[in-house]
Amino acid sequence: MARNNPLDGKLVVLFGGGGFVGTHVAQALLARGARLRIAGRSAGDAWSLKPLANLGQMQFAPCDVRHRGSVAAALAGADAAVNLVGSFHGDLMALMGAGAGNIAEAAAAAGVESLVQVSAIGADAGSPSRYAQAKAAGEAAVQSAFPSATIIRPSVLFGQQAGLIPLIAGMVRTWPIVPVFAPHAPLRALFVGDAAGAIVHALADPLAHGGKIYEIAGPEDLTMLGLHDEVARLQGRKRLFPQVPDALSALMTKLPLVPLSSDQWEMLKAGNVPSGQYPGIEALGVEPKPIGLFLDRWMTRYRRHGRFSDHLRTA
Repeated sequence: MARNNPLDGKLVVLFGGGGFVGTHVAQALLARGARLRIAGRSAGDAWSLKPLANLGQMQFAPCDVRHRGSVAAALAGADAAVNLVGSFHGDLMALMGAGAGNIAEAAAAAGVESLVQVSAIGADAGSPSRYAQAKAAGEAAVQSAFPSATIIRPSVLFGQQAGLIPLIAGMVRTWPIVPVFAPHAPLRALFVGDAAGAIVHALADPLAHGGKIYEIAGPEDLTMLGLHDEVARLQGRKRLFPQVPDALSALMTKLPLVPLSSDQWEMLKAGNVPSGQYPGIEALGVEPKPIGLFLDRWMTRYRRHGRFSDHLRTA
């Protein structure tokens, strides 16, 4: 193991590693020479990462975090672990509450050196959002079973292929009228690559970061309405963005085909910015990138004529 690279050669288990955030965390860990075990019900979702790993550097393990035996098997021989499991569907308390506790208990029993629990800004047992309640329960279970774990609460994340931006960009490209929910709720959207970097930094130095909570977010104060306006401008499209009142939004999110669940709506309405009570992403050695650094380039494929468009002309 390299002296300046504590993760080199270490076996890290990524629970939920085949998802949006997990694939970025996996790439960051591979770059540091870690060995990976991707654990999840659909661990095969991360098979696309195989070409990035050296021979024997990546494994896949079927795992259901709701079952302790399954979790213990996934952690056999592990040096470190990250819990990235999250969902807005199903039994959230079993998945993100009790499931997180199962991981922490098994990690402690296996002698795992470092554990990072990825939660969410807005995690709160008293929230009307089931997702926020489950994330809060997961935090409490992890702190109880593995007190030296690092808890990281990210803001809403954006990336090129998934997350907030493709959702907005696809609607703006398709619909002449795009209703905007919680148009003025504050958010500090965070680039998924920066979130992954913060997670890996915490994992690499449990002595400095263990037992702490971090709220990580982007550097800009944004709103949903402002993001819709900017996406439309960079696509070169004229669109109407009616601002949906809260009472109507609450009803609409219960309907099929609406691209926002009730839980997502509740958390969005409450705002998605750090509370200021905990250290931020800079304390984990990461300088977050502004969304403007990516947005113009990412909108190329959404323009009427792609890279041949003059996106200052509106359609």
